[in-house]
Amino acid sequence: MSFPVTTLEPGTFTPAELEGETDRLFRALMSVDCEPGRRWDYAACRRIAPLTLEINRLKREQNAVILAHSYVEPEIIYGVGDFKGDSYFLSLKARESKADKIVFAGVVFMAETAKILSPHATVVVPDRGSGCSLADSITGADVRRLKGLYPDAAVVCYINSTAEVKAESDVCVTSGNVYDIIAQLPQSRILFVPDRLMADNVRAELKRRGVGKEIIASDGTCIVHDRFTAADVAAARAKFPGLRVVAHPECTAEVAAVADYVGSTGGMMKYVKNTPAPYFLMLTECGLVGRLQVEDPEKRFIGGCRLCPYMKLNSLEKVRQALATPRPDQIVTLDDDLRRRAAHAIERMFELTPKP
Repeated sequence: MSFPVTTLEPGTFTPAELEGETDRLFRALMSVDCEPGRRWDYAACRRIAPLTLEINRLKREQNAVILAHSYVEPEIIYGVGDFKGDSYFLSLKARESKADKIVFAGVVFMAETAKILSPHATVVVPDRGSGCSLADSITGADVRRLKGLYPDAAVVCYINSTAEVKAESDVCVTSGNVYDIIAQLPQSRILFVPDRLMADNVRAELKRRGVGKEIIASDGTCIVHDRFTAADVAAARAKFPGLRVVAHPECTAEVAAVADYVGSTGGMMKYVKNTPAPYFLMLTECGLVGRLQVEDPEKRFIGGCRLCPYMKLNSLEKVRQALATPRPDQIVTLDDDLRRRAAHAIERMFELTPKP
């Protein structure tokens, strides 16, 4: 990362406020790399303290909350985030929110989901360019065309999709509930959009469970998870005895077959925290490694994760600007009919997700 340069006027915060905030940030971030080969130190935390103080003050003044996905930078998650987690958890928090404003530090489809579930709130994104290769791979018109080809199929959309795709779907799923939800659907044929690789893993898992479903998939992939290979895993295992390999179901079926655990972002975190092992290889976005460095600093990670260029468009400076003076392009707006149809697919997801 590049450190923010504050534009606040001198004296905006007292020395005691700055020292207290710096201490808080340092305690949270001291185990995390702030750039290659360098951990967060006290001086680095002092440089961002004015920004985090101002953002947190703006939140109080505006009755705003910040939802931070696990893949964004740790100074956002632990400096200003009110809720941190994966897409399913943050969807629940958006649905429960009574805030007047929601800042979604993640990608645009997540902010759209927040607006679908919390229509009373002003929902803003720090950077409108924070797209997603999966969400960008298919449109509502594409789904309508596929529905015409497979009229007997249940349309299941992965949450990494736009509001218009959700509006054309029967049910939305996440990587944490996809197997359980598809297994419950009465239809034997499933049109799954937009992730081709997750569809491969769904087929394999449902076959293992003895569930007979025909899965027809569109052709999207995640530009982070589709790059890992089984050869990467074999090379890492040869070098690090006792290594545990943790993968996301957006990876290829070949990678999933050689991983020790395959699951959602939240599931991966739980697995690492609860599993004794000398080393972990995280086949996912590097932000999750940053979270684990904060929350379980004794665990050792050997690298291998990849950066999502879209998630990394989020920054403290952009969060502050989106709170203080959001531009029209940063405010998420949805046609009400489309929003209601998309909400149906998401609400059905909540209904069909097994309760813990």
